[in-house]
Amino acid sequence: MSDTKSDDDKTLSVGAKKTLSIKRPGLDQGTVRQNFSHGRSKAVVVETKKRKFTRPDDKPEAPAVTLKPRAQQPQPAPRRPDPAPAPRPTSSGGVVLNELSSGEMEARRRALMDSKVREVEERKRAAEDAARRAEEEERRRKERDESAARQAEEEARLAAEAEARRRAEEEANRRSPQPATPATPATPVIEDVEARPAVKRGPVKPEVAAPRPVKPKGEEERRRGKLTLNKALTDDGDARGRSLSSMRRRQEKFKRSMSQEPREKILREVVLPETITIQELAQRMAERAVDLVKFFMKQGQMMKPGDVIDADTAELVAVEFGHTVKRVAESDVEEGLFDIEDAPETQKSRPPVVTIMGHVDHGKTSLLDAIRSANVVSGEAGGITQHIGAYQVEKDGQKITFIDTPGHAAFTAMRARGAQATDIAILVVAADDSVMPQTIESINHAKAAGVPIIVAINKVDKPDADPQKVRTELLQHEVFVESMGGEVLDVEVSATKHTGLDKLLEAIILQSEILELKANPDRTAEGVVIEAKLDRGRGSVATVLVQAGTLRVGDIIVAGDQWGRVRALVDDRGDQVKEAGPAMPVEILGLQGTPLAGDRFAIVENESKAREIAEYRQRLSREKAVARQAGQRGSLEQMMTQLQSTGLKEFPLIIKGDVQGSIEAIVAALDKLGTDEVRARIVHSGAGAITESDVSLAETSGAAIIGFNVRANKQARDASTQSGIEIRYYNIIYDLVDDIKAAMSGMLSPERRETFLGYAEILEVFNITKVGKVAGCRVTEGKMERGAGVRLLRDNVVIHEGKLKTLKRFKDEVSEVPVGQECGMAFENYEDIRAGDVIEAYRVEMVKRTL
Repeated sequence: MSDTKSDDDKTLSVGAKKTLSIKRPGLDQGTVRQNFSHGRSKAVVVETKKRKFTRPDDKPEAPAVTLKPRAQQPQPAPRRPDPAPAPRPTSSGGVVLNELSSGEMEARRRALMDSKVREVEERKRAAEDAARRAEEEERRRKERDESAARQAEEEARLAAEAEARRRAEEEANRRSPQPATPATPATPVIEDVEARPAVKRGPVKPEVAAPRPVKPKGEEERRRGKLTLNKALTDDGDARGRSLSSMRRRQEKFKRSMSQEPREKILREVVLPETITIQELAQRMAERAVDLVKFFMKQGQMMKPGDVIDADTAELVAVEFGHTVKRVAESDVEEGLFDIEDAPETQKSRPPVVTIMGHVDHGKTSLLDAIRSANVVSGEAGGITQHIGAYQVEKDGQKITFIDTPGHAAFTAMRARGAQATDIAILVVAADDSVMPQTIESINHAKAAGVPIIVAINKVDKPDADPQKVRTELLQHEVFVESMGGEVLDVEVSATKHTGLDKLLEAIILQSEILELKANPDRTAEGVVIEAKLDRGRGSVATVLVQAGTLRVGDIIVAGDQWGRVRALVDDRGDQVKEAGPAMPVEILGLQGTPLAGDRFAIVENESKAREIAEYRQRLSREKAVARQAGQRGSLEQMMTQLQSTGLKEFPLIIKGDVQGSIEAIVAALDKLGTDEVRARIVHSGAGAITESDVSLAETSGAAIIGFNVRANKQARDASTQSGIEIRYYNIIYDLVDDIKAAMSGMLSPERRETFLGYAEILEVFNITKVGKVAGCRVTEGKMERGAGVRLLRDNVVIHEGKLKTLKRFKDEVSEVPVGQECGMAFENYEDIRAGDVIEAYRVEMVKRTL
């Protein structure tokens, strides 16, 4: 049965068993078989949508509609009577109902070509990926084969080495006589031999000992830790066998440990300097530094090898370890430098060295000027000698060396050095002034130096001169002149009239003959520096006094912590000389630096030793300065701690004097200085020299040491230098009291003093944006200052105290506003101000207080 339609409608007649379907354009269908577990599979229809490519000039066309019958066999369409072409069957069995245009045919053709090109490219890309994967797989397979071959070769080599070592040990054991012991079964070795052929990892034969390949140490060490069958079945594994020498040393060590034989200890003589590190000490003792550290840990001290210990501690450690000790000091470089003993037959007479001492303006330099017949005073500032000068005069063929010391109190230390370098001290006392405080000071210096005194009573030509009064007052200070039954020579002179000068020179020569002054001129020179300065044209210039030997041009000299080669010698007249004998003052040119007045100098044989001595002394000076600063810092910290703990501030002192009466007078004067806030506390007082125990007491109590007409001995000076304790020497009580008063005044807290400036009345209060409240005021008394302290008074009651933030006159900021003028003022951090309030301005000053 069939249905028929007209040709104009272009319909298709199909059988009843055929079903019609519409296929969407641009889709391709395919079948894919999907596999599952247990052998199950399923066919799946997959549709692929093709992308349509169009050009901008192509017009969109309606897609052709195809009818898809259910039967797979296509049915022929009836032919049309008109000349139009028949419908074209499709590849899927349908027919095209509408005729396609030429543009659509071209687009489809291009799309088909593009799809073919893409398919070719995808197949090519897939082929390349497959080839790359195959190549990678081949490379990995080759690496696995090579790794297996290397491992088999290494195992074969190790097995061959183990077999060779075993045979060598068996041969050695067979050759060496061994005691009869039951043989132990070598089970591991048999198992190794039996098990080795079963392991076939490569073509290399185990029994052939192949040469050991050269490999990096890191790879061998890494493979040594791998667990193999041979290593698991043997005890020694692949470890290297010990040599016969190693076995012999091990047996000897075991025998020593069993017999407890101590190793023989080598005792040494250890040279110990003043300071040494633990490491250096261990090296000198041939001990381990860790043993010394353990020794200190047993003593309760945690030390490191680099720590520095002193000579005493090092000696204890060395003795504890059984060594002997030889102590050396850095000062050994100065051995044989000073105080060289001369044979009596080599000594010859030398001129006396005379020091002129006395009070200010008693005529010391004028007297020396009269003796030298030269105007020395005119070159001094204000007629006062500012530096130590040394001159040489001649009387009846005998030379006399004079040292002029300053008489002013500010040069006490310099005068002390001058007294120590001389043979005879001339005490100049003015007949009209008599004995003065610095006269007493000069007497004490001369007595401390142990030199005889000749009293020169000057200015006897004045009408009010009283020489007898001078002799009488000198008795109070234990200076007994000949006319009063003593042994001290006294001469009445006048520097202006030139009277009595011959008698004075004769007395000096007589005294020098009594002293029998001698020195050896035929040896290396040594002496003392009288004065040193830095001259712009000549460099460092030192005035020295040769005390022994002869100083020549070209000698290498060490003076204090400076050294140099003598380039020139200049005498007191300004003439250059080739050499200077004993008791001759000269100026030295050529030093590397400027020494200190009072330093001793000596001649050394070469520059290296001179440099070594100078460096040692410079290092010693730096250490003293550091110790002094540390001590002062410690004293300051202690004092501040004391001030915080107690309200009363104390100034601890240790006072040592020459006589008990002087000490009582000093203590009484210091007690009068005390107030409720600060006072002097006398920790200890006594007559006699300053000793080392005084320094220890001062270090414990944090006190300062005051010496009145006394000096510290060498042990006390060294101890004070090490601990940083200051020792002050005085010969005048009022100088001592003034210094203590100034120090105690520094301990007083400053006084707060308030100064009134003025009043201002608030007339009106303005509220200004971003500024706050500003008071419009009129100054009624005094003045207002910017930055001054202010008080706000309301009904004569202080309601605020602070500072002014601004002070303006009209729109300008001003520093002050006088009385009667109006101004604007604002307070810092305060705005509760009202009209009618009064502002009081004041200034605060901190005034230093004194006792």
